[in-house]
Amino acid sequence: MSTPYDIEFKNVSFQYPQSDEWALKDVSFHINENEWVAVIGHNGSGKSTIAKLMNGLLTPQHGHIQVKGMEVNEENIWEVRKRAGMVFQNPDNQFVGTTVIDDIAFGLENHGFLRDEMLKRMDYSLKAVNMEGYENHEPHNLSGGQKQRVAIASVLAVEPDILILDEATAMLDPKGRRSIMETVHHVRREREVSVITITHDLNEVLFADRVIVMNDGKVWREGTPREIFNLHEELNQIGLDTPFVTHLSSSLKAEGIELGQEPLTHKELMDELWTFYSRT
Repeated sequence: MSTPYDIEFKNVSFQYPQSDEWALKDVSFHINENEWVAVIGHNGSGKSTIAKLMNGLLTPQHGHIQVKGMEVNEENIWEVRKRAGMVFQNPDNQFVGTTVIDDIAFGLENHGFLRDEMLKRMDYSLKAVNMEGYENHEPHNLSGGQKQRVAIASVLAVEPDILILDEATAMLDPKGRRSIMETVHHVRREREVSVITITHDLNEVLFADRVIVMNDGKVWREGTPREIFNLHEELNQIGLDTPFVTHLSSSLKAEGIELGQEPLTHKELMDELWTFYSRT
């Protein structure tokens, strides 16, 4: 028997109460094991609705959602949430403990872990997000980036198979966003975990293996970051911009400077330019 996807949406439709429009319209996709997928789209495209459906915070009117082969429903919602941990946009809404260590312990206690195992997991999760030494700090007095790292640590302590970041860097400055993405990247190197990034920041997409683009409640495109960023004009038409590097690459091509592939980073752009000039 084949291994089930980490997450699978099958013909999912969802409509908020008092709304005449469907937030999601017959949406189907899957997330493979140990895959990093970015879900992007403009405001109102349906991407944040997807995050809440994954974690059972919302229930679809039509279709089915499975997490690690389990149907997401009231009967197994707590097991689903153990497997799929979510970090929200505002970490203050997640904090329940008076100190960092209390906050991490809260989730472990809810899942029934014994004290010795809790101590090991709290130590591991704090090291994973580079927050050792902050155990007795009050979460609300930390910086925005530190708060998000603590929120991630609280989720990691339970050792979920899937980490869902729902606009988790939206309230941070560019340096803070980069730090959180590097933290998640580090966690993935340490242990196998699937990551779903729900974001409007296209720079975060560079970390992903695959991108799902939402538009008007539907899956508009799927592909690698390179394939998606190559759709400059189409992305602009649905209200999405592309990173500076891809803008510059497009301008260079318009001037007759043909690059071998769509660069995603400054380093890739420099490498492509060196290759181009070595041929001329």
